[in-house]
Amino acid sequence: MRLDKWLWAVRHYKSRSLAAEACAAGHVHVNGQPAKPVRTVHPGDIIDARTGPVTRTVRVIALVHQRVGAKLVAQYLADLTPPD
Repeated sequence: MRLDKWLWAVRHYKSRSLAAEACAAGHVHVNGQPAKPVRTVHPGDIIDARTGPVTRTVRVIALVHQRVGAKLVAQYLADLTPPD
């Protein structure tokens, strides 16, 4: 599954185009490496994504092919962001 589509589907970005722009601008890293929007995401990957002043770190638990409701997001990612 494409990185930009996964980030949009788990509600990290409001639109897929914003997710793709963030990847292209270097605001998204997968396993410590800068990632392009077309990078394939696999369960177990660690994603660091910056949205505004906040950088969130998440671990991919499962792939999702459609945008999910906010209550279901926890089934697809584990939030590793420090509380700071």
